[in-house]
Amino acid sequence: MSSQTPSAEKRVVVEPTPAALAASVAERFLTRVRARTRNGRIAHIALTGGSMGGAVLRATAEHPRSASIDWSLVHFWWGDERFVPRDDPDRNSLQSRQALLDHIPVPPENVHEVAGPDTGLTLDESAAAYAAELARFGTDEHAWPSFAVCFLGVGPDGHIASLFPDRDEVTVTDAAALPVRDSPKPPPERVTLTRPVLNSSKRVWLVMTGADKASALGLALAGASYTSVPAAGAKGRKRTVFFVDEAAAAEVSPDLIDPAY
Repeated sequence: MSSQTPSAEKRVVVEPTPAALAASVAERFLTRVRARTRNGRIAHIALTGGSMGGAVLRATAEHPRSASIDWSLVHFWWGDERFVPRDDPDRNSLQSRQALLDHIPVPPENVHEVAGPDTGLTLDESAAAYAAELARFGTDEHAWPSFAVCFLGVGPDGHIASLFPDRDEVTVTDAAALPVRDSPKPPPERVTLTRPVLNSSKRVWLVMTGADKASALGLALAGASYTSVPAAGAKGRKRTVFFVDEAAAAEVSPDLIDPAY
């Protein structure tokens, strides 16, 4: 029987500032995409919103190596989306387009946005449509693609995507995408991927900065209950990495920090 603890399977990479963290993650992201696509393979990527999600994508767009990527081989998805019109500032996809997607030669059909209310779909129909779109790229194992990299932000409450603590969505395993109503964080209506989809990713990269995230990070590394701290249950098949700044790492034991990764 393995003696590994849950925290031993997770790496923590610390950079001094949010800007340094964004640059470091962008560098690693381009390395992974290049490795995945250099032999003509498709790379599916799940993006996140928030200030750090946008900062990483801006750093990616500005990096000289971005021009060497064959972006026609890359498909972009989102771990969750706010159910608001396509050009609403609250949209994760709008933030991603402004930060990166509008600046690289990625084919429009490779960008898989969640339908908003301006499409005429209801919230439930939007979630069903996103699950159907995921299924178009499903594998032998799952009705969804396996993401080469799945970016996740982490809230101070430990939520990931729109999987919030102690809510029904966090325990669902028989669907790929779910409608979320009465979200504890505005806007109230959202569409989220479920835990099985997130955790079938090859690499889950959780990016978090600020002292207000230190408690959530500590609980996630300590193996807290997934239902009460969803970030604790995020796990990639090959790698699970918490990319954090020094402020967020304030409560992390030094032996959990991986200086070499």
